[in-house]
Amino acid sequence: MDTQIKASRPLEVLMLPFLAIGHISPFLELAKNLSDNGFSIHLCSTPINLNFIKTKIPTKYSSSIRLLPLHLPDSPHLPPHYHTTNALPPHLTPAFDAALSAAQSAFSDVMKNLAPDLFVYDVLMPPWAAGVAAAQNVPAVQFFTSSSAMCAYLAHMFHRPSMEYPLLELNLTRNERERIYRLIGEKRDSGRGVFDDNMMVISTSREIEGKYVDYLGEIIQENNLQVLVLGAMVQDLDLEDEGDSDLFEWLGTKPENSTLFICFGSECVPSKEAMDEIAFGLELSQVNFLWVIRFPKGELPEGFIEAVGERGRVVEGWAPQARILVHPSVGWFLSHCGWNSVLEGVYYGVPIIVMPMHRVDQAVNGRLVVEIGVGVEVVRDGDGKVGRGEVARVVKDVMGGEVGEDMRRNVRKIGEKVRVASVEEMGMAAKVLAQLCKNNNGQFAL
Repeated sequence: MDTQIKASRPLEVLMLPFLAIGHISPFLELAKNLSDNGFSIHLCSTPINLNFIKTKIPTKYSSSIRLLPLHLPDSPHLPPHYHTTNALPPHLTPAFDAALSAAQSAFSDVMKNLAPDLFVYDVLMPPWAAGVAAAQNVPAVQFFTSSSAMCAYLAHMFHRPSMEYPLLELNLTRNERERIYRLIGEKRDSGRGVFDDNMMVISTSREIEGKYVDYLGEIIQENNLQVLVLGAMVQDLDLEDEGDSDLFEWLGTKPENSTLFICFGSECVPSKEAMDEIAFGLELSQVNFLWVIRFPKGELPEGFIEAVGERGRVVEGWAPQARILVHPSVGWFLSHCGWNSVLEGVYYGVPIIVMPMHRVDQAVNGRLVVEIGVGVEVVRDGDGKVGRGEVARVVKDVMGGEVGEDMRRNVRKIGEKVRVASVEEMGMAAKVLAQLCKNNNGQFAL
């Protein structure tokens, strides 16, 4: 990046993401961007997560991004390979939450030994994260890995509960609003506010979320807080794994914009009923598709893979999403609308078929996608269920119709604006964070 931090020594930043791949990934992208701006990064997580992170750090960052282990307390109910939400069985969630809540002492030792200039932590971490930083006089900022639209909605419900939310185009259903109310209640009960420090940083760009950033800033400024836009924290294609040659050979046999890419994120697994309806909808649509699933292929409807033949490819586990999105044969992206996936789709100019799953932020993100004109939603029935007919209709409409072409042109224009703006936004954010360190200890200058 053009903007560089000039200091007598690199500013040391300690990062603590929530123990989930979907949260670790944007933290790692922030680490790379801050490293490009002259910071020295220490990324802290449990050993099982560090094994994953090691494989995602390019050689050029080997000296500027270092990994620090966080050891959760030993528990007979939670083996070390479950010190992550990745593949965590639901019945172990209480044990996971208890272990993470009890990790304050271990993390306090990590921070004391490092004595960083800045602490960046995930909003989903327990309240002790902010407390440890305050006790050791380390300036701290919360990193929200969700959209500004979701953050603004949460902040509104938390700080202005008696007022109507003014940005009505999100148009959440009653069930979705009730889930947000429950989330707010859980935060209040835990003693954790929506914002615990005087600054929050967020992976987004004003090019797609300007009015939500502004409204969020309006709310939190009432409490002497500040929101800092980082730009889109999206993986650099030049740094992504070059594997899966068979997959890309198959994509290379398909015409331009003819293939639908389907992925529901690193941890979101739809119900068996939903998966069956999606599969039958794809079969009815007759379009080419590449589907990444998080369970064995054998759990798909019997005869599905044989029925779709060469027009469909199913991949188990993991696939290089960014490289797939930029492939010329990929025309649309069917997504659960996790924020990382939304950003990648927009950033790389691929329109999105919106199909939120379990988490309420996915519904908010999905409405945002539709609002800014970069996607269409698969409408569920009155019981909130996905139907094969609706899946087939939407897929055929966007893959073969003029609406799909118009939206593809639109998202490519927006994606270009986001790519340009993100460089500027990250450069400005780096300056602000460096100034925060300077204000705290008086030793550094831009």
